[in-house]
Amino acid sequence: MSRSFSVVLITGAAGWLGGLLAKAIHKDPLTPDVKLILVDIVEPKAPDGSNAVVLKLDLTESVQVNQVFNTKFGIPDTVYCLHGLMSRGSEDNFDLGTKINIDSVRSLLESTRSHSERNNPIKFIFASSLAVYGGPLPDVITPSTLAIPQGSYGFAKLVNELYINEYTRRGFVDGRVLRLPTIVVRPGAPSKAASSFLSGIIREPLQGIEAVCPIGNSFDAPELSLKAWLASPETTIKNLVHAKHIPSDKFLSHTRVVCLPGFTASVREELEALMSVAGSDVLKLVKFEDDPVSREIVSSWPAVFDNAYALSLGFSVDEGGIEPVVKRFQAHLASMQLVIAC
Repeated sequence: MSRSFSVVLITGAAGWLGGLLAKAIHKDPLTPDVKLILVDIVEPKAPDGSNAVVLKLDLTESVQVNQVFNTKFGIPDTVYCLHGLMSRGSEDNFDLGTKINIDSVRSLLESTRSHSERNNPIKFIFASSLAVYGGPLPDVITPSTLAIPQGSYGFAKLVNELYINEYTRRGFVDGRVLRLPTIVVRPGAPSKAASSFLSGIIREPLQGIEAVCPIGNSFDAPELSLKAWLASPETTIKNLVHAKHIPSDKFLSHTRVVCLPGFTASVREELEALMSVAGSDVLKLVKFEDDPVSREIVSSWPAVFDNAYALSLGFSVDEGGIEPVVKRFQAHLASMQLVIAC
């Protein structure tokens, strides 16, 4: 795979995160000559000015998986595996979640293995989740904390992590597993992730739209003390790009799993940040409709991690907690409105 350019494959590239990652990889100064292979169940959009192949494929079909390794760009040197069925969707439909979140990832991993060179394996970067955790947990999650998921989404992520660790141990691929914090504030429409409301209770009210908070029945409800492990979109994308550039020997010898850095905020602290940034009247747009299923899923996830290992690898963390994140999203909305007005 010796050549003067880089070929990066991104699955789930039509999604919000995949689209942002494609733009960031295209502009990455450490990858000056990059060719993108963008794949999703709907046709992705290539970044402006990029050298890209876009493929509309169903990765649950193994024949279609093989097509991503047979484009005009040749074999990718890096695979970003971002596709999947989100947490609430996979909880509601176990069979579909297993097909998408386990079977298709295993198929992509096996195809990556079959195209890898023994002495120069393809980098396989997998977007995992803090949903792999559940049950009784220590106050602070460390790299040695046992993962015992309490939901189908987390179960699937953990299965894939084990596959990637084993394939890396055997030299089939160069795996990098990134357990992402919940990303706040995500723009666009709400997703089927159980954590989607953590963005929605900020995103919608800042646009004058009502939002549903499925935790508690009022702002004074004790359930709003539920805490989450969060990261901004900007920091998450920066860390996804950085994962490509970490030397293989810098990871722990027994695992390729890294919990990306984040910060802790409760649902109430999010709403307080919203009021601090946009005024108290905006809280009237948040409607409380307690949903025990969503509350059970989100409350099973840990909310405090030790960032030391991830930071030692060069990953970044948001500074200042939730309020600066809300301010940045408000500024993003203002800039979008300015563009529309022009």
